Amino acid sequence: MFEPSARQNQITGQIVDSAVQVHRFLGPGLLESVYEQCLAFELESRALRARRQLALPLTYRELVIEQGFRLDLDVEDEVIVEIKAVERLLPIHEAQLLTYLKFSGRNIGLLINFNVRLLKDGIRRFVQTH
Repeated sequence: MFEPSARQNQITGQIVDSAVQVHRFLGPGLLESVYEQCLAFELESRALRARRQLALPLTYRELVIEQGFRLDLDVEDEVIVEIKAVERLLPIHEAQLLTYLKFSGRNIGLLINFNVRLLKDGIRRFVQTH
């Protein structure tokens, strides 16, 4: 079983705290792209590198699709963040993040739904073993 490192736990803690700050200021009801941009800004203000809309290649047999997926946020090359602004999270949203983890080789991901009254109800952390 994979155990996240202290650094990975620290990064996810900073992401969650940053998301809470963004949600407190903006509230629910906006577009995902707005939350993504504000969260990236908040993370960068904390000296964390957050790459937005990062292309993730997909290889199928000999075929390489350079932009097979697009990650909302890649934080410090450690944590993938998938941002939603939906009425409720569905199993397909979880499957999407798990797929990103699988094809990126990363182990930790956060699924954050900003369209909730209390953000703690919209955050799910996933730890994947490969």
